[in-house]
Amino acid sequence: MTKASVGTVETKYFTFANSPEAFSLESKEKLGPVTLAYETYGTLAQDKSNAILILHALSGDAHAAGYHKGDEKPGWWDNMIGPGRAFDTEKYFVICSNVLGGCRGSTGPVSINPKTNKPFALDFPLITIGDMVAAQKALIDHLGIDKLLTVVGGSMGGMQALAWLVKYSDRIRSAIPIACALKHSPQQIAFDEVGRQAIMADPDWKSGNYYEGKSPDRGLAVARMLGHITYMSDISMAEKFGRHKKNNIQPFKFTADFEVEGYLHYRGDNFVKRFDANSYLYITKAMDNFDASKDKPLHEVLSGKPLKVLVIAFKSDWLYPAYQSKEIVKVCKHAGIGASFCEVDSTYGHDAFLLEIEEETHLISHFLKSVSQKRGKA
Repeated sequence: MTKASVGTVETKYFTFANSPEAFSLESKEKLGPVTLAYETYGTLAQDKSNAILILHALSGDAHAAGYHKGDEKPGWWDNMIGPGRAFDTEKYFVICSNVLGGCRGSTGPVSINPKTNKPFALDFPLITIGDMVAAQKALIDHLGIDKLLTVVGGSMGGMQALAWLVKYSDRIRSAIPIACALKHSPQQIAFDEVGRQAIMADPDWKSGNYYEGKSPDRGLAVARMLGHITYMSDISMAEKFGRHKKNNIQPFKFTADFEVEGYLHYRGDNFVKRFDANSYLYITKAMDNFDASKDKPLHEVLSGKPLKVLVIAFKSDWLYPAYQSKEIVKVCKHAGIGASFCEVDSTYGHDAFLLEIEEETHLISHFLKSVSQKRGKA
């Protein structure tokens, strides 16, 4: 039986830090006004105890579920959010916002700088995962929610969940970091740097000042192609493409002859239609600079906190290998908080957090039930 969608939804916008106020960043720079695009699904309980914050990955946005009017495709995690799904909207009030620094409705490099009336471009201040989470907290405050039932996300979304644990552990009851790390390894930083260099090597990038002309589409497409390779696994690529060649091979030596080549071109070309190159630079840099224990050992921050944590990893994920998830569990147990770990036997690679719906639904729905029961006893 197919479970129902949340149906047609609309993106909302929350603006704060209007002049003369400003939003203080971890870099000590100020930013304002700040707008966050966000969507909500389900109904907030009268005691506001059933709110869940969904945290998106690098290329995600606020549109996590349902359909925008006229769209054929639903939100990026639609099969996890809705009546009877993992994040059951008959039980929970689900929120998802586009991150600070993004380009899908939230304030970022493409936004207008009030001092110049032109896009910020590289005048936009460097932002951190912590800044993204601080902006989300402002949204949660605006919605009148004192404590979130859980914060959950995969990849960069998992890093945000960890940042919530670090910065605002008193504002959450639990966290579900999926396929992520306490901090990036040198290899993960290296992949991001190659993507950034691809963008900055594009002659149309023009030191970030391309908004009145042609965008650096080729550079951004190459960055996305590289990223997508890391999201899949050797097995998933072999199963999906093998060494099959395309039927419409062009009469040129270096065209995309193999199916996998054509697929990467397709993914890259489509990505540039919805994403800003400068945002890609800023967000990947924020990921690379993230370190959950940078200021204070995480186990000390979490010690004595009445929290529950569910950590999920995937066996074929070589971008965020399972050992990094186990490090999160180790820190939580050292702090004395309840931490559960599951390594899902999947061949999808890092993309598994978007694709292993049945297994994730089973794990998450049971975890949320236990957190909700604990809430009821409190």
